[in-house]
Amino acid sequence: MNAAQKWTAYYTILIKEVLRFSRIWKQTILPPVITTSLYFVIFGNLIGEKIGEMDGHRYIDFIMPGLIMMTVITNAYANVVASFYGSKFQGNIAEMLVSPTPNWIILAGFVSGGVARGMAVGIAVTLISLLFTHLHMQHFWVMASIVTMTAVLFSLAGVINAVYARSFDDINIIPTFVLTPLTYLGGVFYSISTLPEFWQKVSLLNPVLYMVNGFRFGILGVSDMPVWVSYGVIAGFILLLGGFSLYLLNKGTGIRS
Repeated sequence: MNAAQKWTAYYTILIKEVLRFSRIWKQTILPPVITTSLYFVIFGNLIGEKIGEMDGHRYIDFIMPGLIMMTVITNAYANVVASFYGSKFQGNIAEMLVSPTPNWIILAGFVSGGVARGMAVGIAVTLISLLFTHLHMQHFWVMASIVTMTAVLFSLAGVINAVYARSFDDINIIPTFVLTPLTYLGGVFYSISTLPEFWQKVSLLNPVLYMVNGFRFGILGVSDMPVWVSYGVIAGFILLLGGFSLYLLNKGTGIRS
């Protein structure tokens, strides 16, 4: 395939993925916006008034970056795992793999669709957050790059889950038993500086912590660790999961068998 044909293949997959979640926006975009609004009301306005400040910022301002990142993570992941598994179940993926389209183009198309949904929900939640707090944009490009890289990372994770899933129930295992604990314990609602020293060290094993703090640094200018560490951790996981995802597609694991 020449460059124009590769672009056409990628663009076609991307448009399919975007139309897939945008046509049912009441199921894909609206629910997380409503859920996050409840977080702002309960944790921000009600509980936040009693907590006061954290790291020199109002509590509602402090949790706002984490809540936005949480919705980006869950929606980027959910979009890819559901779409890829649905395509695998219907046999579409097998047809793509035997076509002249390079596997990395197929992977990029699905991942870009996950990023698109994650960013769409993230923007919607950001707009809603303006009803509860003021948006402080300290480092725009840090914020934009961290959230994009995070959406890419969890889109890749969605591909891996979908490859190994044998039923629709299997695609709910990782979000329930892995993503939810990681996000809630990833510094969304607190700074790890408030934890005992032992649990601070344990928290450093959670990759979501670096994503939330990198994004918080972009908005508020505060973080529990240097921003370059956040970039390094996210980039490392992208390379790891990206390479593994491509390996699974090349091998046809869970698809050709």
